[in-house]
Amino acid sequence: MTQNPVSTDAGSDHTTPGRRATISRDDLLAAALRLLGPHRSVSSLSLREVTREAGIAPNSFYRQFRDMDELAVALIDLAGRSLRKIVGAARHRAATDRSVVRGSVEAFMQQLRDDDKLLHVLLREGTVGSDAFKQAVDRELTFFEEELRIDLVRIAAADKAALHEPALVARAITRLVFAIGATAMDLPTERDAELIRQLTEMVRMIIAGSRAVAAEARSSTRDK
Repeated sequence: MTQNPVSTDAGSDHTTPGRRATISRDDLLAAALRLLGPHRSVSSLSLREVTREAGIAPNSFYRQFRDMDELAVALIDLAGRSLRKIVGAARHRAATDRSVVRGSVEAFMQQLRDDDKLLHVLLREGTVGSDAFKQAVDRELTFFEEELRIDLVRIAAADKAALHEPALVARAITRLVFAIGATAMDLPTERDAELIRQLTEMVRMIIAGSRAVAAEARSSTRDK
């Protein structure tokens, strides 16, 4: 009885010419990233494409990931950590509400234009991926929202102001920025300056509206 050549290759320590004997999770993630492009999402990649790019037998993939969904979720988690670090650094460099908003928006757009495939993963998979992908993106957005909420409360306190439902404000801002970012990926870079201006103003309007509602609520409480 003849043996299946793929199974034989994956089940032994021998590899065919051009294939690697060992590979890590990071190697597979890097291979998947190399295959992505402006019109190519993680959800469109096949296991065979990724393993061919990584230089391993298809069955060797399962030593690191259960399936392509698990690899995609790992990419989304990696993308979220990377972007939170970049935007967080921009926020902490700023000293005022105005510069925090503008600096964060500029950092986000700059990363988008630097052909950051990790950011593209985060922006695209929330709309075109599987339920597992969407849940992973939503989890990353929740991390952004919590970090932003903390910063918004801190800035408001420094201004001797208050925010009405700061968690909801952070959610509105985060979802707005990511929605516009997903659209911006397909727009020419000439539009960036106007997009940054508009997005910065929209974020400021959300914050100003929340502060106004909080101030009105405090005033009503004092008048009672």
